Amino acid sequence: MSDLTRRKFLRTAAATGAAATALPACSSVNVATRRQSPVAIASANGVEAVRIAVERMQAGMRPVDAAVAGVEVVENDPKDSSVGLGGLPNEDGIVTLDACVMDGPSGLGGAVAHLENIKNPAQVALKVMRRTDHVLLVGAGALEFARAHGFKEEDLLTEESRRAWLRWREKRSSIDDWLSPEENGEHGTEWFEEFKDKTGTIHLGAVDANGQIGSCTTTSGLAFKIAGRVGDSPLLGCGNYCDNDVGTGGSTGRGEACILSNGGAFIVQQMALGKSPTDACLETVRRVVRMTKVKRLLDDKGRPNFQVKFYATNKQGQYGAAAMYPGKFAVCDADGPRREDLAALYEQR
Repeated sequence: MSDLTRRKFLRTAAATGAAATALPACSSVNVATRRQSPVAIASANGVEAVRIAVERMQAGMRPVDAAVAGVEVVENDPKDSSVGLGGLPNEDGIVTLDACVMDGPSGLGGAVAHLENIKNPAQVALKVMRRTDHVLLVGAGALEFARAHGFKEEDLLTEESRRAWLRWREKRSSIDDWLSPEENGEHGTEWFEEFKDKTGTIHLGAVDANGQIGSCTTTSGLAFKIAGRVGDSPLLGCGNYCDNDVGTGGSTGRGEACILSNGGAFIVQQMALGKSPTDACLETVRRVVRMTKVKRLLDDKGRPNFQVKFYATNKQGQYGAAAMYPGKFAVCDADGPRREDLAALYEQR
């Protein structure tokens, strides 16, 4: 090899090594080293939502608007009892909805909480972000704001969700006057254990082909919650957060745990420190474990007895998700929409 060829080879090798060193830390799973298309990540009920979000970003839509367009399909689905139309109600039988959005390029966010009669709270949150100097509107004020912007009111309690609420009322106490058919000697009525601590939400984080970022979380909240309860979903930094220099973070599951851990913001902070999206989510799950100390929230092995799930994308188009216990999440990129396994801190409940 000539001296000229040798010097050229050494310069090329050195440049390649420097470039490799400069790459952000990567998890062993769910990593794309170079983004070829927009990326959207969501909870498991968001397969169609992430497809729509990516399609809209490919057409030039801003990521936050694409995220809201994606979750709309779930908000409108009366069979999804976790959000929007058909969401499971509070203890008084009233469906109340929460949502927030955040826009990376502008650094702005908008949110609504305890909103009644409007099935698309994420769209109202978007209006709050764009048409006010506020971040969060609540209750009657949020509804009046929605009316002013042309949102139509409707009854969000479907027949299915009403029946679920009645089953819960019949079983929740032995000292009130609500009775189930079984208690009156009738058989064959099943008590659905999944309603006991039912949570439900959709989070969607989006990154376009230029690395611009937006995110959204929307929910009907904890099933049969105390009237007035608000979870993590409309709270920026908890159920949803994004930083256009870093990425997005969001959550579903036990909202109180996500509030106390500031889950969304903590995920983004961990990515800013160099962790991959998956590892940032796992670190946030560990934070929830560390902060869960009350005995009623622990199983016989000393582990949290509830589920939390965290989702993340970074500016480079890498994505990842992690949970307390196994489950799935939705993602769409150049390979299309699909469900993948969450990284889980514990193998089983």
